[in-house]
Amino acid sequence: MKTEFVKGEKFMTTGELEQAFAAYAYWYNPKWLHPSLGYLPEVEFNKRLHLNFVV
Repeated sequence: MKTEFVKGEKFMTTGELEQAFAAYAYWYNPKWLHPSLGYLPEVEFNKRLHLNFVV
């Protein structure tokens, strides 16, 4: 995260930092491969999970 998110960035307030981090997390989280989810992004895992529970 240090090299992708905060490197070279300057934030004037904590609110700016929180807003920038929320945007980064929203962009990054669907791409991150979660080891505990079988190395699938969370969005893909949830799609597959819901497909398995359709009655």
